[in-house]
Amino acid sequence: MSDAADNQPIRDRFRVRFAKTGLLRWIGHRDLQRLWERLLRRADLRLSMSEGFNPKPRIGFPSALALGIEGLDEVVEIELAQPVEAEQLQQRLAADGQPGLEIRSVQLVARFHADGTAIASFPGLSKAKVHSSEYEITLPPAVDSQRIDAAIAEAKRVGRITIGRKDKEVTVEIAATFPRFERCDQILYLTQVNTPSASLKPTDVLSALGLGDLIEHGAIIRRTKVVLADELERPRAAASPTSPAAHTSETDAGSTSH
Repeated sequence: MSDAADNQPIRDRFRVRFAKTGLLRWIGHRDLQRLWERLLRRADLRLSMSEGFNPKPRIGFPSALALGIEGLDEVVEIELAQPVEAEQLQQRLAADGQPGLEIRSVQLVARFHADGTAIASFPGLSKAKVHSSEYEITLPPAVDSQRIDAAIAEAKRVGRITIGRKDKEVTVEIAATFPRFERCDQILYLTQVNTPSASLKPTDVLSALGLGDLIEHGAIIRRTKVVLADELERPRAAASPTSPAAHTSETDAGSTSH
């Protein structure tokens, strides 16, 4: 049976880019998940639910943002069990007016039958996976810039840093993990490539360099950009919000909730 002739319900997965700022940066990841679920329900959207005894809405975040960090380019993927245009979805989400939450873009990235099998005539993208994140750390006015520059220079000279965890220590290579790591005036710029060996936070990096006290003295961390793995092959601006580029669709019918 062709897709056109098949009348069974569909599941649409949308990729939403949003900013999380102001007081909203002080809510944890679980609270952010609940906020998005309530937001979608207030927008009168029919969510696609996972299977099993405890169904959950298919809402997934490729990367959690640590408490207290602003995110200017965050990503959430949601699955809906109703047809809706990406532009209309963006308008409905933005109309909620949640303080500190800005809906920046909405893109339809995959379409499935209700049982999770891909619709062949609608090639889409797999679930979002983060390749790298870009951070800006605004430094306190009275910061000792020479001390910061010296710490960064020493880390680059050694070529690696070791980050302590409760159960183990993690050592990462500076050049591969932090392709940009420098201070310009009152801002410390950090580009961090995701590593399969550990999930690192900017605060971990600062502590490993002996700069953990910057946060205590008023430094503010912002994640300014999230680069997804599929965007390395397909520039973000190249895909239409309603017509994804040709990629192999993911057919997993399980929940995307974390």
